[in-house]
Amino acid sequence: MSKLLAWLAHAYTALGLVCAAGIFVLIVRGGDEAFRGAFALMMVATFIDATDGWLARAVKVKEVLPRVDGSKLDDLIDFLTYTCLPLALIWRAGLLPGLEVWLLAPLVASAYGFSQTEAKTADHYFLGFPSYWNIVALYVYLLPMRPAWTLALLLALAVLTFVPARYLYPSRAGRWSLLTNALASAWLVVLLAILVRWSAAPRWLVTASLAFPAYYMILSWAITIRRAARRGSRER
Repeated sequence: MSKLLAWLAHAYTALGLVCAAGIFVLIVRGGDEAFRGAFALMMVATFIDATDGWLARAVKVKEVLPRVDGSKLDDLIDFLTYTCLPLALIWRAGLLPGLEVWLLAPLVASAYGFSQTEAKTADHYFLGFPSYWNIVALYVYLLPMRPAWTLALLLALAVLTFVPARYLYPSRAGRWSLLTNALASAWLVVLLAILVRWSAAPRWLVTASLAFPAYYMILSWAITIRRAARRGSRER
């Protein structure tokens, strides 16, 4: 029974690959409705990623199936659904006309981030911008800017991948996890409403939904700066 539960946990993680396949097909198909479906599947993949770790720990997959590394499977799927496919959608949607080659910058930066041994710290933070290109793709699609501004945003976040700032890891326990998860749940409801209404979704609602990403970035940097200040005071 324990092995069956462990395999089921891995199978749940692997559902992210099913989402990735669907996202790929929809991106190739193109068009507003196809992109809507792709973003919906990205949300499903994100939900699976946010919950599969808890399930794996609950059934003790590392102890029961030590030869199968679920974290490697998880990273493979995440690189597809958080990075490759969102960036492909930006290209397919024509959001960077004439500047598409620059999409290689966030792609390479994300590969660097995923390959770091300390991409996730011992005290449960992401180190460096955690490749949330699916969220970036959603907002640059729904709130289109001039290509130069879109490119500037992508490059800035790509650079932040190399900056060792700490970013909140909502699915792991921590001082801010309760508040962050509560806000993230409310944000998810708003995003679902936007996906349902899609082209009829009011612009103010899409803009207001940026409050959670702003909270996430501001708090993450505040934590980083505070830790740096404490370390500096101890060294003095």
